[in-house]
Amino acid sequence: MEPTELRAKQAPLKKKYKEKPSTALVKVDARAVLSVDEIHCELETWGGPVTAGLHPATGGDGSKACSADMLLESLVACAGVTLKSVAIAMEIKLISAEVRADGIWDARGTLGVESKVFVGLTEIDLVFHIKSDSDPRSIKKLIELTERYCVIYQTLKGQIDLSVHCVTLN
Repeated sequence: MEPTELRAKQAPLKKKYKEKPSTALVKVDARAVLSVDEIHCELETWGGPVTAGLHPATGGDGSKACSADMLLESLVACAGVTLKSVAIAMEIKLISAEVRADGIWDARGTLGVESKVFVGLTEIDLVFHIKSDSDPRSIKKLIELTERYCVIYQTLKGQIDLSVHCVTLN
């Protein structure tokens, strides 16, 4: 995609969002249906159904998707799409690009082995592998803007309102 094409697609959206900010609020959702017999759940994704289950570190056999992996997959997907969009807008030609995320979590927390151990990822390392003829300053700016505009990165980095509700069915 050329920069002019990207700008042409985004211009009416930017105008609409400036004139009526409420139209910029985008609702996203996800749903999992739990198995009644096994410890796994089924998710409908854009790519088709995914079965999520226990990670081997918590008793799974490794045959099901791990939610921590899926979180990192969301991060690299968002960062990759954002990087490409920003590169187009900045007119930076990418010869090749790859985004990788590695994370660490301590299974003692989620298994209740040690109550003081945090339950969740405690480290995420997001790495961009970029080959481009652009100067290092431009690439540095590209990464800064990718961080700034990546929804998943900013969600993980920042503070969000997270609520939990339960609806009991009879």
